[in-house]
Order: sequence, then C-alpha cells, then structure tokens
Amino acid sequence: MATRRPVKVEKTTEKEDIATIIPGTNPRNDTKSLAVPGSVIAKLLLFTMAMVVAPLGSYFLTVNTVFSGNTTYAGATAAVMANVVLITYVLVAMAEDTRDQEEAKKSQ
Repeated sequence: MATRRPVKVEKTTEKEDIATIIPGTNPRNDTKSLAVPGSVIAKLLLFTMAMVVAPLGSYFLTVNTVFSGNTTYAGATAAVMANVVLITYVLVAMAEDTRDQEEAKKSQ
C-alpha cells in the first residue's frame, strides 16, 4: 500500500491564482495592454465574415442567374471564392508582418 506524502503548499494571492487559470496573465506585470492589437482582431473578423459570405453569396447568386441551375459550376465558383478570400488573407498578413519588420529596423 502506498503512503501519502504531504505536499508543500505555498501561499499565493488571488491574482496569482487567477494567473494560473488564465494563461498569458501575469499578476506581477500588469501593463493593461492587449496581447493582440485591435487592428489584427478587426482584420480577422473581417476575413472570417468574408469566408462565410463570399462563397455562399457567390453560390446562390450564380446557381440560377449565370449557370442556369447547374450546381456543379456554382459550387466550383464558391470554392474559388473561398480560395480568393484565403489567399487575400495570407497576403494581407504577410504585408503587415513586413511592415512591422521595417518599423523595427527604423527604430534601431
């Protein structure tokens, strides 16, 4: 039968307890700033909405107007639109990353 050994318990504050629950928070370093800039969150939300709206919209707009009920071509158009949104997101992210690197070089 195994014996139970006592575990040392350190006294912590409430902020430190919360920091163990919420990753990325440090009670000793309260800077009151966001970990991710608001512009990045706005771009992510914009492209998320575009990823939903563009393929569905293109499908339903083209299925009866352009392709006369042919759902295969309308589905292909929706897939192309999803890829266009994805590629645009990657290009915008790359442009933002290079802009950040250029600002870091200028500050040095």
